[in-house]
Amino acid sequence: MRKRAIVLGLATLTIAFALPRVAVCQQLTVQDDAGKVTVLSRADIEALPHVKVSVAGGSSMASTPTTSTSANKVAATYEGVALKAVLEKAGAGFGESLKGKRMALCLLAEAADGYRVVLALPELDPAFTDKQIVLAYLKDGKPLDEKEGPYRVVIPDEKRMARWIRQVIKLRIVDVH
Repeated sequence: MRKRAIVLGLATLTIAFALPRVAVCQQLTVQDDAGKVTVLSRADIEALPHVKVSVAGGSSMASTPTTSTSANKVAATYEGVALKAVLEKAGAGFGESLKGKRMALCLLAEAADGYRVVLALPELDPAFTDKQIVLAYLKDGKPLDEKEGPYRVVIPDEKRMARWIRQVIKLRIVDVH
């Protein structure tokens, strides 16, 4: 009886300590060009308009650049939200406000493993391009696994997938002016 109580107690502690880590890893930190930091939860992100894209490749893509071969080009469907919508939710401005000195702003996306990629802010704005850039959290209808998730940037029309950063934890708007 005493052993069962100890095992039950240990199991409860394990669950109690695991739950906060799961919640934290689902958070995304966004810093706008004024330096304001916003932490978005998974629920905040999922509340944004939903986007779904089908692509060739992505199943074995690492956050570090790799050479594409026909062996790793597997069709997949990613679901998430427009990256622009995430930035707007955190207060970043697009549209008419994206002009002049703001044209020298870039998005620095950072992964849990330290990998970083840069996207020019106009690449995210429909006033400049029809390119679709998605912050995905589902792949083929299932949450991204721990190698890719919780979030991944997906850019369907790019020939190389080096900017398809996985394990995204932070987005920062930086000035290269």
